[in-house]
Amino acid sequence: MTTYSGTTPLAEALRAKKPATQATTEKNNAVLEELPFEDRRSFEDAARGFIATLDDISIRRENDGKVTMSLEKLAFLKEEAPAETNPSLWRQAQLNALHHGLFEVVPGIYQVRSFDIANMTFIKGDTGWVIIDPLTSAESSKAALDLANKHLGERPVTAIIITHSHVDHFGGILGVATHADINSGALPVLAPEGFVHEALSENVLAGNVMGRRATYMYGNLIPHAPDGFVTTGLGAVLSMGSTGFAVPNDSLTTTGETRTLDGVDVEFQMTHGTEAPAEMVFYFPQFKALCMSEITSHHLHNVYTPRGAQVRDALAWAHQIQESIDLFGDKMDVQFASHHWPIWGRDAAVEYLTKQRDLYKYIHDQTLRLANLGFNKEEIAEQLKLPDSLGHEFYNRDYYGTVSHNARAVYVKYLGYFDGNPATLHPHPPSAAGARYVEFMGGAQSVLEKARASFDAGDFRWVAEVVNHVVMSDPENQDAKALQADALEQLGYQSESGPWRNFYLCGAHELRHGLPESTGAVVSAGMAKGLPVDNLLQVMAVRLNGLRAGERDYAFNLNFTDLDTTYLLTLKNGVLYHFAGRSRDNATASLTMTSVDFKLLMMQLEPAEDLLTQGRLTFEGDALAFADMASCFDQFNRRFPIVTPRPEVASVR
Repeated sequence: MTTYSGTTPLAEALRAKKPATQATTEKNNAVLEELPFEDRRSFEDAARGFIATLDDISIRRENDGKVTMSLEKLAFLKEEAPAETNPSLWRQAQLNALHHGLFEVVPGIYQVRSFDIANMTFIKGDTGWVIIDPLTSAESSKAALDLANKHLGERPVTAIIITHSHVDHFGGILGVATHADINSGALPVLAPEGFVHEALSENVLAGNVMGRRATYMYGNLIPHAPDGFVTTGLGAVLSMGSTGFAVPNDSLTTTGETRTLDGVDVEFQMTHGTEAPAEMVFYFPQFKALCMSEITSHHLHNVYTPRGAQVRDALAWAHQIQESIDLFGDKMDVQFASHHWPIWGRDAAVEYLTKQRDLYKYIHDQTLRLANLGFNKEEIAEQLKLPDSLGHEFYNRDYYGTVSHNARAVYVKYLGYFDGNPATLHPHPPSAAGARYVEFMGGAQSVLEKARASFDAGDFRWVAEVVNHVVMSDPENQDAKALQADALEQLGYQSESGPWRNFYLCGAHELRHGLPESTGAVVSAGMAKGLPVDNLLQVMAVRLNGLRAGERDYAFNLNFTDLDTTYLLTLKNGVLYHFAGRSRDNATASLTMTSVDFKLLMMQLEPAEDLLTQGRLTFEGDALAFADMASCFDQFNRRFPIVTPRPEVASVR
């Protein structure tokens, strides 16, 4: 595991937070003048149907009592917005955090909101609960189920629907179900076609880097305070509990498919390639209720998410919302989703869906119009604005995604990151560029002197851009890190987007206090046990350091006693490859064990010595070669630097 340098905290006198400047205060006051804050319909809808909540809005892990989710520290949201928070974002934070617990959508459909960033929905079947989206962690999903059972009557879980391939919609499944019930088929678990591949490619293959960036996006590093974390935008807070994975036993493939789950009829619409690569929405005819999953929500969503993920298709997104209107618009009486609060009434719901549709199509069409006029992605993002008919609807505001970075995403989807200017075709990486910029600008002190004048003028974006060069060229420059932190902080105070605010404030915190303590990245036991072998072997290939593997040429037979197939694992040319259903007579070694034990071994959750001693692992051939191959895998560091330099690749081999 790499140990990163360049993260020395600032001197004590430089670490303090700063209040909003006059420029920030004026910008936030302008928001109050621009938007119709007198419109309180969202607050009425968010409170509608309330049944009960927890006395202490804190959820704890049973084995050690650790708090995995708490809203107690957000009680300050009952007050008016301070100068240190954009008042529009404060409004969204209030809606998310102050409306929590169990709510009735219509008789027979209930939601637990704000036990995580997503909602968990309960449909009353003939004998039990049909659950939609069991949240991020087992602790939160169990607490939600317990609350529903307490106030609505004890009922077993009779089916689970997973709307799409993002972890906040399936990671808590082991809080309401077991692998045994799912694997046996006793408990139907439904998901859209491609769910397993997409969920694991996002949350496992790129999981470490996404997880690190997610600490910024969801504000995990900063305290809950009026000048700190106030919301994710998408939900109140992200649960930090135990995650798991289970392979669904029923896959939906085609729009128009139906299922009857515990007496509840469901009609499905496939919406792949929109908010998630694998996603679906569905209609409940008995309740005249449409679940839009995460295709629509009470904000502008991310066409590209700052934590990192595949760029989404804004045009397909708009078309799929229109298809939902066409399929269900004249039949529904209520529309609800996996985040936020429902829309009641057919006309109101269709108007909402229509304006959400137009939101994504406007950004798509206008980005490409400007691109065809020759503007690059930065120029487009700077000038693209929504018309008031869209932009003055609170459910279209930048609380999660932004017009700015979504326009860039549309550009990248069609044209890639390169803007066509050969000057930007092969730029220097940040540290090398930083050193050159600083030299050209007369040295660090000259840069900082000019940057302080820009800070005083309220040009915080420019300060952040130019001082970044000083930090990247010399991460031990205390004055540069302090000024950079101050600029990022003001940008955070001004941001209407929860993720933008959290990114800015987390960057400021890290510059002032250094990297938080870190351990090697590990996959949870619950996730590992549910991970298919093919996906695990893909994860191993991503962790292989190809240059370190060098000229090694190995072949291993993997004989899994609990599966019907064997695997051949080869290492050659610095590439790890696997073949299902194959073996090699002259293999370097053969391993015999259960697939579960193999996953635990490769995820470093069980040592090989223990498995051998207990007779759970047997070897034939060159056991040292397998250990040698294992030495070629990188151990990812969960908390690598973001706002200070990373080492060059050559230095971490």
